[in-house]
Amino acid sequence: MRDKINFVPPELGPLNVAPRKAQPMHGDDHWYSKPWYEVPRDNPALPEVYTYTDAISYDPGDEVVFHSSTTAPNWTLEIYRDGHEPETVHRVDAIEGQHSPTPPHAYREGCGWPVSNRWRLPVEMRSGFYRVVSTCARASGDKFVQHHFFVVRPTEKTRRAKILMVLPTATWTAYNDFGGANHYFGIAGPDHNLPSPVLSLERPWARGIVWLPAGAPRICADHLPDFGDAPRYPMKEWAFANGFGQYYGAAGWAQFDPHFVVWAEKEGYALDMITQTDLHYRPELLDAYPCVTIVGHDEYWTREMRLSIEAYVKRGGRLARFGANFMWQIRLEEQGRLQVCYKYKAIDDDPVAGTDKKHLLSTAWEDKRVGWPGASTVGVNGADGTYASWGGFAPHGQKGFTVYRSSHWAFDGTGLRYADIFGDQARIFAYEVDGLDYRFRHGLPYPVPVEGQPEDIEILAMSPAVLEEDEQDGEGFRYYIRNTDRLGLVQSVTGEVTEESLSRYKYGSGMMVHMTSGKGEVLTAATCEWVMGLKRGDLCTQRITRNILDRFTNE
Repeated sequence: MRDKINFVPPELGPLNVAPRKAQPMHGDDHWYSKPWYEVPRDNPALPEVYTYTDAISYDPGDEVVFHSSTTAPNWTLEIYRDGHEPETVHRVDAIEGQHSPTPPHAYREGCGWPVSNRWRLPVEMRSGFYRVVSTCARASGDKFVQHHFFVVRPTEKTRRAKILMVLPTATWTAYNDFGGANHYFGIAGPDHNLPSPVLSLERPWARGIVWLPAGAPRICADHLPDFGDAPRYPMKEWAFANGFGQYYGAAGWAQFDPHFVVWAEKEGYALDMITQTDLHYRPELLDAYPCVTIVGHDEYWTREMRLSIEAYVKRGGRLARFGANFMWQIRLEEQGRLQVCYKYKAIDDDPVAGTDKKHLLSTAWEDKRVGWPGASTVGVNGADGTYASWGGFAPHGQKGFTVYRSSHWAFDGTGLRYADIFGDQARIFAYEVDGLDYRFRHGLPYPVPVEGQPEDIEILAMSPAVLEEDEQDGEGFRYYIRNTDRLGLVQSVTGEVTEESLSRYKYGSGMMVHMTSGKGEVLTAATCEWVMGLKRGDLCTQRITRNILDRFTNE
């Protein structure tokens, strides 16, 4: 069901945008370094309602506990199962409103709001993504609408699919800045200007992570800029103008996963779902499925998640990954209620640094102190890929994959040949991608051997990417990420920032790769925007996806 409402923007936290400058900005003086964020207004004249649940996923028969705060006298709770044919499964009207303040460190400590409602899930409830919609009326006739979610896990009784879809909820958490901070920016620290390395799941999701209206801009702009134009970031501009979270374009259910789910269900592929929290704490859920799939922006994993997937594949499971940005090791604490990632500052600030738990350091997987390249699990590395086709990141670059091994079974029935490009009209090669260091021999790319990287990885298709924005000077030109990610990544991976290390991590690639491990196999199409090929009707992207799913579900 697609909501049709009169949208009323939420309150935005302190908004302090740096003044305009005539030249590109340098150092820490980015326009985005003073973030806006979503917090309740707490103004009875403009009623609002916010809700979160006591867990991210449940078994059928479990009780879902809703926690809410509202300035409305009463409000409505509705729950939908999202997908190709959305279904209303629960509704409660006229819930008595109760207001509770939002703690100043809600992003880290949770909101601590009281219980507003409870619902015992039916024992036969289907696995899937369930959208929680809280609505209150306003005197003007408008409605305030807030979106949350929970996932229903499959059980032996309710299992109905051959494909288990793992939602990349750790990445969603990393970008959720409700209350003032996420793993990127925020109001943490003594000067209230730092990201938070510790994030709570006991809070609402920022607007745009769970639901978006049709037409919300994607990070990869639909229309190419002219050469010499000032850089544009339409998703940021739209979010600011319409009261959505500034990171909605980067991560979340709304931006990526529904496009795969709707396409798959229309094509007749049944899907059961779990979260990454389930993968961490309940890895036995994998065993009932011949195929596991992950889509979209897939950046953050725990060590336990990786070990579980690798063991699953070695036992004969198949992993189909239509996503990218395999970058950071995280830790889940307090039974998944907290997520920890110190990223570039891990060696100095992470409590496990220098201890007997240093292998759990929350840094890049390629960090020499961790030394477990992502290719061991998914065939590609985040540090060898990164950005493509937006902002100052090759905005006129290739937006599809170039085929190199057209005889591979993944390309059966597509008609693709060596050097053909597919997916470019649907702009599937964009935002963030994963790759490998590689060399060409006789016109074909081969991975450069790296310790911990499987030897049988086969590069099927690829395109170039970059690790920092190529900044061109111009009056009014201002860039978004610039080189900050590259500098931090180089420091983490190599231990020092030198000309040689900067040269090593300046250019990357996005790849489609295949590898075997034990009795199983992995195929990764390493771009966040693969799902756009499904949504926009790219015949080659759709056929390749069918080939992979059909092979991986053929027991």
